[in-house]
Amino acid sequence: MLGRIRALVLKELLAVLRDRRSRAVLIVPPLLQLTIFAFAATLDVKAVELAVLDQDGGAAAVELVQRFSGAPYFSGVRHLAGAQQVAPVLEREQAMAVLVLAQGFSRDVAALRPATAQLLLDGRRSNTSQIVQGYVQAIVDGYNQDLAQARGEAGPPARLMVRAWFNPNLDYLWFTVPNLIGMLTMVVGLIVTSLSVAREREMGTFDQILVTPLSPREILAGKTIPAMILGLAEGQLIVAAAIVLFRIPFLGAFPVLLLAQFLFLLSVVGVGLFISSLCKTQQQAILGTFTFMIPSMLLSGFATPIETMPELLQLISQANPLRYFLVAVRGVLLKGMSLGMVLEVVWPLVPIAVVTLGLSSWFFRRRLG
Repeated sequence: MLGRIRALVLKELLAVLRDRRSRAVLIVPPLLQLTIFAFAATLDVKAVELAVLDQDGGAAAVELVQRFSGAPYFSGVRHLAGAQQVAPVLEREQAMAVLVLAQGFSRDVAALRPATAQLLLDGRRSNTSQIVQGYVQAIVDGYNQDLAQARGEAGPPARLMVRAWFNPNLDYLWFTVPNLIGMLTMVVGLIVTSLSVAREREMGTFDQILVTPLSPREILAGKTIPAMILGLAEGQLIVAAAIVLFRIPFLGAFPVLLLAQFLFLLSVVGVGLFISSLCKTQQQAILGTFTFMIPSMLLSGFATPIETMPELLQLISQANPLRYFLVAVRGVLLKGMSLGMVLEVVWPLVPIAVVTLGLSSWFFRRRLG
C-alpha cells in the first residue's frame, strides 16, 4: 500500500512541478500578492489630505496650522479662500477633513478665553474619519499643553502614557504580513488540492487511476500528501520573504510555526478535496475555491476583530481554520509564543481537520461508487 501511495504522490508532484505554468502559479503569484497586499491591504491611515479655512490669520491660528503642516500624518495642507470652498472639497474627496478657524480665534487665545476650532470630516469613510479625528485631537492637545507651559500654568491633571507591546513603532506591516502568510498558505493548499481530481477528470486520466489497484483511501492519500508538501514548502518560502524583504521579526521557534502550519494545512486540504470531488472541471474548482476563501478571510479577524461581528458570525467563525492559524503565526513571529501556548490556540484545527477529511473521504467514495 505504501508503495502505491508513494507512486501516486510522486506522480502528482511531477504533474505540478514539470508543468511550467503550474510552477509559475505556485511561486510567482503568492510572492507578488505578498508584496502588493502588504502595502495595499492596510488599514493604517497616513498621508491624509487636510484643508484649512483660516478666517482669523492671527499668530495663534498660524502656529496651530503650522503644527498640522509639520505632522507626519498629513501629506499636505490645502488652504481655502472662503467658506464656499468647504463643501466642494469634501464632496469631491479632495480632502479628508477641513479645519475651520473662525475670526477671533487668536484674540480668544491671547485673552485666556476658550477658543474653538471646527473640524469637518468626510463621514463616507467612517473608520478613516475616526482615526483622523484622533490625529487632530492629539495635535490640539499638544498645542494646549505648550500654551499652558508658556504661561506658567499647570498642565492637565492626568496624562496618558502609551506603550505598544510587540510592535513598538506601530508598523502596520508587522500586522499585515503575518496575516498574509496564513492567507497565502491557505490559497496554495486549496488550489493544489481542489485542482487535483478536477484536473484528472478534465484530462480524462481519472478513469485510468480508477482501474489501478489503488483503493479510494489510497487515492485520497495520494492527493492529500502532495498538497501538504507543496503547501508547507510554499509557506516556508512566504515566511522567508516576510523576514528578508519586509524585516518582520521572528521571535519564536521555527518547529513551532511548522507544526501550526501542518495542522492548518491538514484542515484546509480536507476542504480542497471536498471541492475537488464536487467539480468536474478546473474552472469549477477555482470558482469553488474562491467561494470558500473570501468568507474565510472575512471571518478570520484580519480586516475586523471577530469580537465586533454579530454573534451568529462569531459562532460560524469558530469553524474557520484561518482564524486560529492567524493568531498562531502572529504570536510566533511577534511574541515568541512557546509550543504550549501555540497548542492552546491551534488545537481546534485537529477536530476541524478530522471533520473536513472525513466528509471529503466519504463524499469521494460515494461519487466513485
